[in-house]
Amino acid sequence: MKLLPFRARRGPMDPGEVALQARNVRFDWRETPLHWMPAEPIASHLINALNLLLPEGERMFCRTFSEALPLVKDEKLREQMLGFIGQESMHAETHNGVLDEVLSAHGIDVEPYVRQMEFLFRETLGPRADDNARAQFQALVERLGFIATLEHFFAFLGDWVLNADLERFGADPNVLDLFRWHGAEEVEHRFVAHEVAEYFDVGYVRRCALMLVVFPIFLSLVLRGTKYLVHEDSSLPDMRYPRLVAKVFASMWRGALPGVPSLLWSALSVFQPGYTPAAVGSTAQAVAYLAKSPAARATAS
Repeated sequence: MKLLPFRARRGPMDPGEVALQARNVRFDWRETPLHWMPAEPIASHLINALNLLLPEGERMFCRTFSEALPLVKDEKLREQMLGFIGQESMHAETHNGVLDEVLSAHGIDVEPYVRQMEFLFRETLGPRADDNARAQFQALVERLGFIATLEHFFAFLGDWVLNADLERFGADPNVLDLFRWHGAEEVEHRFVAHEVAEYFDVGYVRRCALMLVVFPIFLSLVLRGTKYLVHEDSSLPDMRYPRLVAKVFASMWRGALPGVPSLLWSALSVFQPGYTPAAVGSTAQAVAYLAKSPAARATAS
């Protein structure tokens, strides 16, 4: 009998927000192929591009939340922020391990792209030390809004990878577990960044403006990372952007990547008055996956 997709097995009762905890995970990358979906090398590299982007981004999330934490008087929100920081810190270090143990091991020089991400997230999106106190606070609020916008996409991508049938493309179980573990925690903590942004009065207009800015920048960074990896991969022909984009669209059509309509619909959903991340995935599904994740279970044994 054919098993139903995980989405179809969701229970009717979703617990909503849960107490957040950082889970130790253990991955063995020694046998991991560069094209971890052998039938989809371009899709493999596009998702691999997140390994280039995420470590510095998530470290910036942790620094910004740590900066905001003393200003938050709501004890429940503070607790959730601490859980968020713990999870994001673990994500950053785990994806950083992929840079060293998978990409570099296969001859990919990650340093040029990583340095660009360091400049973006440490300098461009870092705290403004030379400004006055009011300007520093406004810069903090902008960064919190920026994080909330990105976290919306990460929850969307987490929900997608939990439900996508990537096994049919021959996906490496270790890499698939990495992204499903990470995606499940993104769904699990999807309320936190939004509620922090609301606490600091980011507001509807600024939320919409940030989506208009962040959405194209995020897609551009991922596409640039994909092109960089394809260029560095000696087993693939170098491609200009038009050909690469055509290959990406083909992978989307086959289901190896999330499609453009779902991406656009997800982005547009934040323009709804009264938006919350509640509809972006299921906490029950996320917690169920985290309970059976091989990487999480390996540390418990």
